[in-house]
Amino acid sequence: MTSDWPHVQLHVVTGKGGTGKSTVAAALALGLASHGKNVLLCEVEGRQGVARMFDVDPLPYAETRIATGLRTPPSPGTDTTPGNVYALHIGPEEALLEYLKMYYKLGPAGRALDRFGVIEFATTIAPGVRDVLLTGKLFEAVQRNSRNKGARSYDAVVLDAPPTGRITTFLNVSESVAGLAKVGPIKNQADTMMTLFRSRRTAVHLVTLLEEMPVQETADGISELRAAGLPVGGVIVNQVRPRDLPDDSLATALAGDLDADLIAEDLKRAGVEAEPALISTLTAEAKDYAERRSLEDAQRGIVADLGVPTYELNRLAGGIDMGGLYELAADLQDQGLV
Repeated sequence: MTSDWPHVQLHVVTGKGGTGKSTVAAALALGLASHGKNVLLCEVEGRQGVARMFDVDPLPYAETRIATGLRTPPSPGTDTTPGNVYALHIGPEEALLEYLKMYYKLGPAGRALDRFGVIEFATTIAPGVRDVLLTGKLFEAVQRNSRNKGARSYDAVVLDAPPTGRITTFLNVSESVAGLAKVGPIKNQADTMMTLFRSRRTAVHLVTLLEEMPVQETADGISELRAAGLPVGGVIVNQVRPRDLPDDSLATALAGDLDADLIAEDLKRAGVEAEPALISTLTAEAKDYAERRSLEDAQRGIVADLGVPTYELNRLAGGIDMGGLYELAADLQDQGLV
């Protein structure tokens, strides 16, 4: 299937805490690599979630190969050899040291500043500078140039980004440094990065669950991103529950009108004794399930009205492991996100 985002090089994945944005970012990277692309998966929050998902050692500040992309059936005229997924954990201190080395030739001098605690002081007292450094490394990975000699070029970069409530501030670095620097290299770098972040080469994808708070935060995040001129990508509805009952049975269960005699007959056919207490329990559970589905369907309708492409990932019964990540990657590919 053709990707909905053929021109995007930087995929930013955000979402309310607990929605599974890190899992979606990992699956997205694997899916992109299925097209023979080399993909860099970055994280900036210091949790080493990528390392745990891929069962590798904690990531250093170095681009490390962690997986091969999803293998897909051959199609006419296409190369089916998968690319590789590399990963990078970006910390503000390491990013500043690299910045000093690349732009000011301060290799040993930069490390000396780190020993004196100057870098930690600078990135703590000026959080806007911290975001410029973190996003600056992303910018450098997307637009590799002669300053970073011998660096690997990537076809796509995926960011496991900060949560939805902070994503606009995080990416809107020009605004972040406005009160700190009116002119100079930091201001110039922030302005240059914004040309990428506001272009069609970037897409900010939002992950949600079919629950009221995550959906509302997703809607608010889309509004804030648009107000800041940042490109909204798709909404990924994660951990979708299987639809175990047909629509007519759901309506009957929701109304509390399930036929106890029919339930008893089904139990007997299955070789289970149809105790009244068991039938009552099953009826109550069916009603709870139907109420949950009704609430989810209402939230699905709200998501559909957000006006952006929507993708759904099923809840994996066995949890998230490498097999699960590849399964989610295949789902994203089938739906056209990658």
